[in-house]
Amino acid sequence: MMNVSFVQQRQDLASSAVIERGITVQNSFNTVCAIEYLKSHNVNPKVIERVLLHPDQRRKAVH
Repeated sequence: MMNVSFVQQRQDLASSAVIERGITVQNSFNTVCAIEYLKSHNVNPKVIERVLLHPDQRRKAVH
């Protein structure tokens, strides 16, 4: 039986960096600023909701 993970890897490093910056904006300022930052970088609204409002559902950072 194959072990299927519901956590997916981000598509590219640029997208990963934008998401990480959005989370930093949220922590430094507020959620509204983070939403606007992520929207300005064309992040999918469902991804914005997940990463900002449901931190337990964030993908694990790749080091």
